Amino acid sequence: MKNDIKKVLVSESEIQDICKRLGKEISDDYAGKCPILIGLLKGCEPFMSDLCKNITVHAKLDYMRVSSYVGTGSTGNIEIKSDVTTDVRGQDVIIIDDIVDTGRTTLLIKNLFEQRGASSVEVCCLLDKPEGRVVEVDVKYIGGYVPNEFVVGYGLDYNELYRNLPFIGVLKEEMYK
Repeated sequence: MKNDIKKVLVSESEIQDICKRLGKEISDDYAGKCPILIGLLKGCEPFMSDLCKNITVHAKLDYMRVSSYVGTGSTGNIEIKSDVTTDVRGQDVIIIDDIVDTGRTTLLIKNLFEQRGASSVEVCCLLDKPEGRVVEVDVKYIGGYVPNEFVVGYGLDYNELYRNLPFIGVLKEEMYK
């Protein structure tokens, strides 16, 4: 599996440093509050798990399963496969995602929670890929930036594979072409 990776972009230790930094930022910003952390499955799972260990304020957890990718690209069609069970009305919401690429999914989910009456809605992502952006979306907490290459690992996948890598790497083109 590791032989399928062209290069490592973010090492396991760098990911842990990102989780510590973002956990502190969120803890500082939400001191005295209890935000709802809503993870976008499946990709967020490793990141959200490690991030939560570094958040020192009370927080509630919920998940939403959203799909917009087939293979290596966004379809542009966003489907909510499983919704949150928490009422977000009057609550501070932080959307936790593995990567913000086109911005479509992030913007749709952010708008959805605003329409549902959340007091505030922020976005926290492990990775931001600004070159892939097709819509503007505000992301408050960003772990790091990646170039416009196909990345996998630590939750990010290609056809459900590579999520279990402990790092983020660029997938060799021959693996998906």
